[in-house]
Amino acid sequence: MTVFKLKNQIKHYEWGSTEWIPSVLGIENPDSLPFAELWMGVHPAGPSVIADADERLDTFIARNSWSDLPFLFKALAADKPLSIQAHPSKAQAIVGFERENRAEIPIDASERNYKDTNHKPEIICALTPFKAMAGFREIAEIRFLLDAFGLNDDRFISLKAALDNGLRTFLQALFGLSVEAKKRISDHILENCQTLCTRSPNLTEIWETAASFATLYNGDPAVLSPLYLNLIDLEPGEAMFLPSGVLHAYIHGFGIELMANSDNVLRGGLTPKHIDVEELLNILKFSPFKPDVLHPSPVKYPTQIEEFSLSVLKNAENLSGNGSAIVFVTEGSLIVSENEDKIVLKRGESAFFAPLCGKRTCLRGDYTAYAAACGDLSFT
Repeated sequence: MTVFKLKNQIKHYEWGSTEWIPSVLGIENPDSLPFAELWMGVHPAGPSVIADADERLDTFIARNSWSDLPFLFKALAADKPLSIQAHPSKAQAIVGFERENRAEIPIDASERNYKDTNHKPEIICALTPFKAMAGFREIAEIRFLLDAFGLNDDRFISLKAALDNGLRTFLQALFGLSVEAKKRISDHILENCQTLCTRSPNLTEIWETAASFATLYNGDPAVLSPLYLNLIDLEPGEAMFLPSGVLHAYIHGFGIELMANSDNVLRGGLTPKHIDVEELLNILKFSPFKPDVLHPSPVKYPTQIEEFSLSVLKNAENLSGNGSAIVFVTEGSLIVSENEDKIVLKRGESAFFAPLCGKRTCLRGDYTAYAAACGDLSFT
């Protein structure tokens, strides 16, 4: 049998939901802990374990001389916003990692930006209605929204003027505002949200999102982010792909996330964690960009990356090719058969699919599952 059930690590970050991941796993949460992420893969900060052998997945793969998994697969449950962030390209990651090594910044230090030399493109697929921000709006649209915001303050007027010199200059001016000016922006949206919604009801989502940020992170310049980043609403089954250098944040919802195997994050707000504005500005792509909303075709989501592919499995019956995969069942029960052997994966369970080496694998049952794959593996 080339299919092995996994035990996975849970991350209890403060922005996590108390309900979504426990519900899928079928477990109680009597202490109301925030279940933020379920990690599936070989990342050293949370490697999966082969359930029957109690052996780390990376060790198991190495012992069998299979290719290592180049991705990290997650179930992500955001009850509160994640930080506004972006991820470096491979070239930027190599330079940043080596620079911080020379500076002798410990790899686990809170102020460390680069934990490895890899990039971190990612795809998020919604399991519930999912709200996010991603990519800069067009400059004309940002200017219109700043005008509609209606804050008649010299410092805010100068911020709007900075936009005339491009997005980088605008962000530099925004981050460079005084503490008092940043607080004034938060107070303005909290005091005037209802008026703004009444005056421009077609912009209600923008004003209410900004007000929710001001409630959580009063005085954070990222309160203005809905005015310069695109708001994205994904329905269950829809996905978006985020390449390197794209500023984004997940706001609320439960989804499946798949990314290259990296932990490199540059943050720009909505977080108590380390923010390095200068380095964030160094790795951002300063051009308007709105990610497409993706649908499976027929089971695989189209992405622009070599390390991984994401597929949703509902009616797939066969597995072919010779790559590897991790499959996570979100609904029903999946029966995987190879000759006379079979394994049953129930809701909330996951398994590592090793290279087939010529074996025929059949998938049966009434189920919905998501597959993170690498190599030439395909589900039909």
